[in-house]
Amino acid sequence: MIDRAEMAENAGASMDAADPAQADVGAGLDHAVFVALGCNDKGAWSSCREALEAALARFRPEGIDIVRRSSWWRSQAWPNPEDPHFLNGVVQVETSLSPQELMTTLGRIEDAMGRVRSGRNAPRTLDLDLIAYGRLAGDFDGLILPHPRAAERLFVMGPLAEIAPEWPHPMGGAAAELAQASTVGTDARPVS
Repeated sequence: MIDRAEMAENAGASMDAADPAQADVGAGLDHAVFVALGCNDKGAWSSCREALEAALARFRPEGIDIVRRSSWWRSQAWPNPEDPHFLNGVVQVETSLSPQELMTTLGRIEDAMGRVRSGRNAPRTLDLDLIAYGRLAGDFDGLILPHPRAAERLFVMGPLAEIAPEWPHPMGGAAAELAQASTVGTDARPVS
């Protein structure tokens, strides 16, 4: 379990969500919290885009403020390209929640949006992953930070590099470099 004082320290400097261009990017990226979103089963919504926007609308009431967001990126499903295509994106957020509390909250949002866990990598209405929480690196009671496979996935690193290209991955490499070196989901491209 991570200490609350450590959480406050790692929550980082506040960034102006209304004008991200004015944010002190260099100082804020060491404390940045990133969440990846994905959908390839629109469920009750008219499209995956609508489902993802509905998920984002649930963040603030749960104590998660969006600082920056990427465009939506489309890619083939992985590992089975015969499943419906994915729509993915990444948001940088601020929250006073600990990493474990944030993961619990993200799971609650997934459940409220109708996610059914029928099997690993099965089509899903919503997939929310905590990619990074400041510079934390390691296994925190089963929560591995940064996300252990994010750096190899273009559908995560591409959107992340779009909003924070110089973000330093805790295990090495900047987001833009990692996006260029990604080996999974290499067909991912922005659609908005």
